[in-house]
Amino acid sequence: MIDWNLAVQTGTRLLRPGPQVAQDEARAVVEQLRELSRTAQGHVRDFTGMRSAEEDPAPATIVDRPGWIRANVDGFRVVLEPLMEQMQERRGSGGLSGGAGGVVVQAVGSRVTGVQVGALLAYMAGRVLGQYELFLPPDPSGRNPTGRLTLVAPNIVQVEQELGVDARDFRLWVCLHEETHRTQFTAVPWLREYVQDQMTRFLLASDLDPGAMLDRIKEAADAVVDAVRGGEGNLIDAIQSPEQREILDRLTAVMTLVEGHGDYVMDAVGPEVVPSVQQIRSRFQGRREGGGRMDKTIRRLLGIDLKMKQYAEGSRFVRRVVAEVGMDGFNKVWESPETLPTHAEIKEPALWIARVAATPAIDAPPAAGEG
Repeated sequence: MIDWNLAVQTGTRLLRPGPQVAQDEARAVVEQLRELSRTAQGHVRDFTGMRSAEEDPAPATIVDRPGWIRANVDGFRVVLEPLMEQMQERRGSGGLSGGAGGVVVQAVGSRVTGVQVGALLAYMAGRVLGQYELFLPPDPSGRNPTGRLTLVAPNIVQVEQELGVDARDFRLWVCLHEETHRTQFTAVPWLREYVQDQMTRFLLASDLDPGAMLDRIKEAADAVVDAVRGGEGNLIDAIQSPEQREILDRLTAVMTLVEGHGDYVMDAVGPEVVPSVQQIRSRFQGRREGGGRMDKTIRRLLGIDLKMKQYAEGSRFVRRVVAEVGMDGFNKVWESPETLPTHAEIKEPALWIARVAATPAIDAPPAAGEG
């Protein structure tokens, strides 16, 4: 259903060039980013009190923009190909599903989708500073970690130059955010499986009925018109079935939590670690909110503005909970899927505190005077 090779070719062909950096300087950036990712590991562990299951996590993998595209296509294939096979089976033997005609339709469709995926990745590859890759191709030896921290060196250099901030401080600041994500998914054993399960449910809930699909297409067209006019419409909301909206609420809640937690940690670790953190945050926030009209339209359509709201809402939730019940109280959020905040609780942290943090842990020692 997707021509992955064509997606990579299209993405790399459409990429914008990165900043011009001498070869020696580029090597120095790569080495420093690796070193700072190691440094950030200790700061995140000490600040959050979370212990990674990886005894000695590897430093971040440093990539350029084409490398980021290839890595994400590999991750997409791991997650999507088994699901697409299931969806193909569920679709059954429709009028175009079998015979030579069906083969032609599928081949053309896979190339069109490959170009679309490649164009999307090309746009994102110029913006992403780093990520924790949850889904990697399986390692036959079983020795490699199940996830990988990746930093996109050209984008980090470009942003620090545009903002005019201290390069080392900015690089460590970015590493703190991304290392927080690695810690979340390696210290909380069930979290990766939970996210993958929700993604699987979301994709399998796609409504394959032709009439429903036509409605989705019309809604997507309306979303494009709304976004161009400056409205709040986006393609993610437009193409969902009712069941998918319910699943996406759960996915959005957990991703708002992990993104907000990362934003909170990168700022709260403190000026003694990143001396110019206040200046970096102020200028970086201005960059997030800036951009021309076309860029803002694309961001709305792709749901990127929604992600920006997730950072802000999630960070407010973490900050409020830590202020009320401390870091240990906040860390109850990682005990099980049932202790994750709902969408409503992220918007009103007192609801989560009353439901989860105010309840003693099962293995907590009895209070003085109790049996």
